[in-house]
Amino acid sequence: MLGPLVAKAASTVVTGVVGVAAWNGVKKAYDRAPVREAAVRVTEVGLRGVRRAEVRAESARLAVSDVVAEAKDRLGEDVRPPSADARGHGHDH
Repeated sequence: MLGPLVAKAASTVVTGVVGVAAWNGVKKAYDRAPVREAAVRVTEVGLRGVRRAEVRAESARLAVSDVVAEAKDRLGEDVRPPSADARGHGHDH
């Protein structure tokens, strides 16, 4: 009568020991892995990509602005410099 209970208890203990050993193995591997360094490197690459995209977007905006200014000039409209548009932007500096 006590045999199945002891077998079940032993099985539970073995499962617990294996689980603890697995957890400790994962923890040691995590501690050894350069996780932080990898995260910093990935973030660095991402920031560089964002900056390149910003530079390209600004170049595209300036190119479109030049085309619009030239088209307005050909139509005979006044083409104001960009600083002239910034006068009434709604706040003091």
